[in-house]
Amino acid sequence: MIDAIALGELLIDFSCNEIDSDGYPSLVSHPGGAPANWLGTIQKLGGKTELIAKVGDDVFGSLLVKTLKKAGIGTRGVSKAPDVFTTLAFVTFNEKRDREFSFSRKPGADTKLGLEDIPFNLIDDSKVFHFGSLSLTDEPSKSSTRAAVDYARKHAKLISFDPNYRKPLWSSEQDAKLQMLWGLSVSDVVKISDEEVSFLFPGLSFEDAGQYIIKNYGVKLIYVTLGSSGSIISNAGASVKVGGFRNVDAVDTTGAGDIYGGSAMWALLQTGKAPENLSETEMREIAEFASVASGISVTRPGGLSSIPELEEIRRYL
Repeated sequence: MIDAIALGELLIDFSCNEIDSDGYPSLVSHPGGAPANWLGTIQKLGGKTELIAKVGDDVFGSLLVKTLKKAGIGTRGVSKAPDVFTTLAFVTFNEKRDREFSFSRKPGADTKLGLEDIPFNLIDDSKVFHFGSLSLTDEPSKSSTRAAVDYARKHAKLISFDPNYRKPLWSSEQDAKLQMLWGLSVSDVVKISDEEVSFLFPGLSFEDAGQYIIKNYGVKLIYVTLGSSGSIISNAGASVKVGGFRNVDAVDTTGAGDIYGGSAMWALLQTGKAPENLSETEMREIAEFASVASGISVTRPGGLSSIPELEEIRRYL
């Protein structure tokens, strides 16, 4: 049986390596896309995974499929669009060293995922169905994503969601909030960043966010990530705060949230428990495991390429 299947964007991340005297960035390319990074983490830790995605019938699309296969991620759900290019993401830094995102996606192949591209038989064979908000920005991927989520819920799969807000990809903030809140309302497990909490629920503290979302949206387990400050993991029974991975020389934070979410899901599956039944001790152990995994990843460039081995995580723990 497949441990986890994810639906969403598969793309090339171009990250800033250096900036020349005129201010232009020199970029280094890496395979990316939040669902792919999330799955890659579970796969590397010993799980079995499949991705549902669409790339262009071009050099970058072929490279991405090859990379998935090398990582062990199943590609039976990956299709190619003959008429649009593989989506490209450009990650640069402003004067404060904060990340800024630009996208070549007007449209990109990931937005062309149609209902006919969804392998429902793979969802049948999976324990967990994961998705993010970026497949909800445009049609037909929006309707296809909603149909796949509905199917997974009807077949009693554990639903995992990452809001993963990227402002340039939405037509409006109102639409982004609407789709992201829908994602919360249909999910069992959610990984949400502090920035996304502030965007969706202005004025709500990070400490209160987990219990608020559980009570109002029916989520069973939620991780609120706080960057280098750690994370707060909550179910209806308790909330636990875990500190960040300290003394890290960060090289590239791209994919760190995805790696946190993927490693947390892998650790949850190892318990064999429903997320709402986790004890406070078990939640702390899951969050600490995920914190170490994501902390190690930021010391390396890229998303998929930065995922640590299980034994490496255990040594730090």
